[in-house]
Amino acid sequence: MAQVHDHGGGVRSLQVPIPDNPLGHTLVYVVDTDRGPVLIDTGWDDPASWDALAEGLTACGTSVAELHGVVITHHHPDHHGLSGKVREASGAWIAMHAADTAIVRRTRETRPERWFTYMAAKLVAAGAPEEHVAPLRNARRRTLPGLSPALPDREIVPGELLPLPGRRLRAIWTPGHTPGHVCLHLEEEHPSRLPGHGRLFSGDHLLPGITPHIGLYEDPDDTTVTDPLGDYLDSLERVGRLTPAEVLPAHQHAFTDAPARVRDLLAHHEERLAGLLALLVVPLTPWQLAERMEWNRPWDQIPYGSRTIAVSEAEAHVRRLVKQGRAEAVTGSEPVTYVAV
Repeated sequence: MAQVHDHGGGVRSLQVPIPDNPLGHTLVYVVDTDRGPVLIDTGWDDPASWDALAEGLTACGTSVAELHGVVITHHHPDHHGLSGKVREASGAWIAMHAADTAIVRRTRETRPERWFTYMAAKLVAAGAPEEHVAPLRNARRRTLPGLSPALPDREIVPGELLPLPGRRLRAIWTPGHTPGHVCLHLEEEHPSRLPGHGRLFSGDHLLPGITPHIGLYEDPDDTTVTDPLGDYLDSLERVGRLTPAEVLPAHQHAFTDAPARVRDLLAHHEERLAGLLALLVVPLTPWQLAERMEWNRPWDQIPYGSRTIAVSEAEAHVRRLVKQGRAEAVTGSEPVTYVAV
């Protein structure tokens, strides 16, 4: 049975499963417009996920073929994965922020061995042990899955209304989880007349019980040092000031009181930064920091791929400390270590 929820006012959500993932599913939203339904995100590219999307649309009284457009909050495969199949079946346009479109384009155009080489070099620079890096060195001739995500054909411009006839859906740029993540503010009165300013499709930026991953998405040919955690915290505050009546996230469930959730997340990351600062009384690499940080399970129980993600998050946090002048890289250290100032 398709899992469909009617949020009122021409907005419904479908549960599209994510295979072998504790999150379980992505909430794909169906927004009625004067030109036909528009999706916000599409779900993972998997036969069972496609069937769930198609069945959900049927339960909504429509079909994939009738879709007018697809708005993608960010490029991750549990959000963008089925976009190409949707476009093939319907002719719908696909819209995404330019920063994430650039990542999709790089992913499509870069040879797999280049990615493996780059990922291995980043992990070595972060202090990863050879046993963690070795599988990447040995995998360079393999083909990475998911290297041909659909290339969007429209750009989401921050601050502008999206082309949804009969609706007022404004793009809010919220980088951090990815460089081009967007939230989407439905500037219409809540159908239940809840106090606040419309509804917010928050993607992975603002979730009711999960702290989204803050990682690094960098162009191998660009040496700019980014500050994704700083970007995330800044955009969190912007979203809090919107005071939407209700938040419709891509995972878990809808919720109210966005400013309170924003305050919780800001406090969480400040606590996280303070904890890292306490660890940096001695010089540590990002890998060593990740080993010592608190996760949802002990470090020795974290799977291989999740350790890579954890190291990326540790580095994003230490970059924020450096940006704030609370930590610095130790001159001449290799791999690079950081220490509190």
